[in-house]
Amino acid sequence: MRKDIIIPEVKNVYIAAVNEFNEEFKTYDWNAYIINDNSEPLETVIIISQGYDCKKMTAPMRKTIQLLPAKGYAKIEYLEENVLKVNNFFTVTYFIGDKLYDKRFEIPANAAIQDNAVSLPVVKKDGVLAR
Repeated sequence: MRKDIIIPEVKNVYIAAVNEFNEEFKTYDWNAYIINDNSEPLETVIIISQGYDCKKMTAPMRKTIQLLPAKGYAKIEYLEENVLKVNNFFTVTYFIGDKLYDKRFEIPANAAIQDNAVSLPVVKKDGVLAR
């Protein structure tokens, strides 16, 4: 029975941490983004994020995006400095047409630093891609 279930592979969807200037507080802050580099929109996107290490775990954060356009992106959350010191995972579930996709992305502890930044697809900024 389980061998008959086809789980489609997630392609061209990314989670990234982006270091941006916050005009209100005049600081540079890390923010998590979801990026859709597909030619089709993502529908009913559900994102659950949580940070953890061997001693502690943060409370889960949930976000829903009804429609993420093709070649689009959306800010998920602000990543507080202490949260970046632990492993952060993002479980992303969405539909393309009538197919359900699901993937867990992870930003390892202390990986969100400017030295690890790369040019991001769709977003015209540099950031750290989750694995």
